[in-house]
Amino acid sequence: MIKTKGYAATSATSPLAPYQFERREPRPDDVVIEISHCGICHSDIHTVRSEWGPATFPCVPGHEIVGRVTQVGKKVKRFKVGDYAGVGCLVNSCGKCPACKNNEEQFCPDGVFTYDRKDYDGTITMGGYSTCIVVREKFTLKIKKDQPLERIAPLLCAGITTYSPLKRFGTKKGKKVGVVGLGGLGHMAVKIAAAMGAEVTVFSTSPDKEKDARKLGAKKFIVTRDPKNFAVVAGYLDLI
Repeated sequence: MIKTKGYAATSATSPLAPYQFERREPRPDDVVIEISHCGICHSDIHTVRSEWGPATFPCVPGHEIVGRVTQVGKKVKRFKVGDYAGVGCLVNSCGKCPACKNNEEQFCPDGVFTYDRKDYDGTITMGGYSTCIVVREKFTLKIKKDQPLERIAPLLCAGITTYSPLKRFGTKKGKKVGVVGLGGLGHMAVKIAAAMGAEVTVFSTSPDKEKDARKLGAKKFIVTRDPKNFAVVAGYLDLI
């Protein structure tokens, strides 16, 4: 077993605190990652506070994970020791259902989240607020060397959550995209939509966020506290 240090909540009311636990030894299709960065997602807070149903404690959250590969199983093909890798919200699935067979494991009814879920071996998954993680190669993303890992980590949840609908609904130059809220996901949506060439409008209750919104690429900024402000974009947007 691999001794691992992390931060865990021991109850729905306790703060995160240092916690030591063990990861499995790598199986033939496993990748062992020495974690360098892990983003903080609001899902982590909801989970450790048991706000999405009772959590299993102790709970080590974190699912925006990047780091360096330190070991690989004998059947691993895409990674070697020294490569950089990332792990998002999912670490396992059944492999048998229609979704899995269509390479859409995120829709697997028995998919295993990165933390606070029972894996197929009966263990409870522990997330990226820790020194290392052992993950099946299939659920591990390869990261090019010399990339800013601290900026890549949030892309593995907040980034893909916003990129996916923008890509799916054809965001490109000439499209007009509205982003509601300039928070953790909102600021990602603004940057990605602007990079795709769209004209971005941000909706926010906070007037003092306008400067940051425009810096990130927004062309319009609507303060939502006054309903009259919506008139200028009525029927204007292609995607919100």
